[in-house]
Amino acid sequence: MNEKPVIHIPPEAAVSTWKRVLKAAARLLALVVVAPVVLGYWLNAQLIGRGRALESATQLLSLVPGVSGQYLRRAFLQCALARCHPSATVEFGTFFSQPGACLDENVYIGPRCILGWVHLERDVLLAANVHIPSGGHTHYFHDPTKPIREQGGERTLVTIGEGAWIGTGAIILADVGAGAVVAAGSVVTKPVPENVIVAGVPAQVIRHRFATSPREERHG
Repeated sequence: MNEKPVIHIPPEAAVSTWKRVLKAAARLLALVVVAPVVLGYWLNAQLIGRGRALESATQLLSLVPGVSGQYLRRAFLQCALARCHPSATVEFGTFFSQPGACLDENVYIGPRCILGWVHLERDVLLAANVHIPSGGHTHYFHDPTKPIREQGGERTLVTIGEGAWIGTGAIILADVGAGAVVAAGSVVTKPVPENVIVAGVPAQVIRHRFATSPREERHG
């Protein structure tokens, strides 16, 4: 009698499989739980516009703490944003104001961030309290005869390049290149090149991340 073939699964692989199953179940449960918020968002968007509706819904979901909050926010954002990858993490207190925002693979957004029209590319890290409005001209202020609130403005997409790291409390008004590091408390007012470290108000290049000589640091 022929024996049936047997495949032995290493313990580590078994644990990994269970983790994937549990995470998939948690994502499905989060989608079910957040469904009323999604419905309310779309109904509200017809009355007050998608931007304001998104801001309201994400403010509500931002108050849910812990891992459960991460799952609920991700489930909602996958329905509401232009793109939100299943591996993206959005922490407590963070909200969005523009539905055109995109979150790519392995993006991490720390607590209490405020985000407008942004594209966070793969592996971007935002520390706590980072503000990225929709560019640096959301309010015009050149006409002295009118209040600023009546002068209009413009929104532009701000892109944070793959693998960039934005420090605590930074304000980003322009694109940040791939692999760049923005120091805590900096204000970025002009595009940041790839793989540099910037700091200050306004942010200036301190050095190249991979400089091997003082000359490269000065001219990187």
